[in-house]
Amino acid sequence: MKKCVHIFVNGLVQGVCFRAYTDKQATNLNLTGWVRNRRDGRVEIMVEGSEPELKEFIDWCSIGSSHARVDSVDIIVTN
Repeated sequence: MKKCVHIFVNGLVQGVCFRAYTDKQATNLNLTGWVRNRRDGRVEIMVEGSEPELKEFIDWCSIGSSHARVDSVDIIVTN
């Protein structure tokens, strides 16, 4: 069963290719959705897929790309 998760990533996540790495990670896990920068400096992600892949993706978001610094991740499960 597919789930949809809305994620907000806080920290140094803009200007460090975080969105590109996020897209690649989601594609590698067969997840669908979108990612965008927000004016408040966070990155916002909406992603859908199976629970095991979503868990792995969320774990990755907590670390991020090599040049990013993730301070916190807020998650809202939408279904």
